[in-house]
Amino acid sequence: MTAEDKSLVLTNVGFAFDHPEAVAWGPDGRAYAGGEAGQLYRFGLAGGSLEEVVRIEGGFLLGMAHDADGNTYACDDRGPCVHRITPEGHVSTYSDGNAEQKMRVPNYPVFDDAGNLYVSDSGTWGQRDGFIWKIAPGGKAEIWDRQASGFTNGMCLSADGKFLYVVESCPPLISRVAIRPDGTAGGRSVVVELPRQVPDGIAFDENGDLYISLYNPNIIYRYTAAGELITLYDDWEQLMLVAPTNIAFGGPDRKTLIIAALCGWAVHTAPVPVAGLKVRYPKL
Repeated sequence: MTAEDKSLVLTNVGFAFDHPEAVAWGPDGRAYAGGEAGQLYRFGLAGGSLEEVVRIEGGFLLGMAHDADGNTYACDDRGPCVHRITPEGHVSTYSDGNAEQKMRVPNYPVFDDAGNLYVSDSGTWGQRDGFIWKIAPGGKAEIWDRQASGFTNGMCLSADGKFLYVVESCPPLISRVAIRPDGTAGGRSVVVELPRQVPDGIAFDENGDLYISLYNPNIIYRYTAAGELITLYDDWEQLMLVAPTNIAFGGPDRKTLIIAALCGWAVHTAPVPVAGLKVRYPKL
């Protein structure tokens, strides 16, 4: 089933970003974004200034996640690796793969409660050669799943931590992979197909509804727990929202949807009626 709501009201946060692919909400109550010249940005949602925490020479920061101490774990597809960036801006390589396989296109990271970091590795567009890394606390990496292989992109965990939801941008769909009690990957199932579209980012709210951002066309969906696909925002004229990529819930009540617009040099926010899931910030 499909429907339209169109109640999402977007506001530009008012800063100029360098092609932000990534956006995340940190444990310090501030938002974070990345740039195509290796920038890590930090900023508030209610005024304040834009701070460039660090600029990694030759990098392009994609998805990012945080631990309880405020360290940022940022995917760099030009590294290619996952950087660990302290709040003060000190950079180290958290993982670049292992002896058998190096990272190719690390795209988006997700922490579980135990501190394991799942990282999508997109591979080559149209080749279905993407996969998912699992990086144990400390940086030891293994390939966790090869089933969700269609340009493996944005990801998020279910509320109970039993499923990893995955954007497969090509073919365009959202799938999920079960996480077995022993931590290994279980079966993959398709959640929703999105023909002739390019999904990029996903995030759950507390009702179990899945928010989906589309790099093309410029749409934000809400896929309900009952299986209804609702259009919340459709900027077909490209007047404001241009190529939305990563999304995250932020603000003190987690009722602000934060949206990175890769081709619009902008980050937008929109109030939502239901809070996003509480972000996992593991102590490593």
